[in-house]
Amino acid sequence: QVQLVESGGGLVQPGGSLRLSCAASRSFFVTNSMAWYRQGPGKQRELVALATIGGTTNYASFVEGRFTISRDNAKNTVYLQMNNLKPEDTAVYYCNSVPYADKYWGQGTQVTVSS
Repeated sequence: QVQLVESGGGLVQPGGSLRLSCAASRSFFVTNSMAWYRQGPGKQRELVALATIGGTTNYASFVEGRFTISRDNAKNTVYLQMNNLKPEDTAVYYCNSVPYADKYWGQGTQVTVSS
């Protein structure tokens, strides 16, 4: 049974920072590139950042230079460090593989950027 458990979200002011974590089942984690996705209010889910098994990373243009994805292969965990947050970053953030596996979406973690 694959599990993806996201945590670390919260309410933050514009310009603030948060670090999200996603703990994954080991078999799923070690065999997949992992990514963070987000779904804002009234919007479709979108890819934010990905990290391959080998550690190569890639970012959506709207977070480039502000967010950093990393994976800890010993802990089966993928992180998303988010700096200089903007109100438009408000969304529920999810982790999943690349490409994503629809049946394994977790509950996500809510990030709200507001003054």
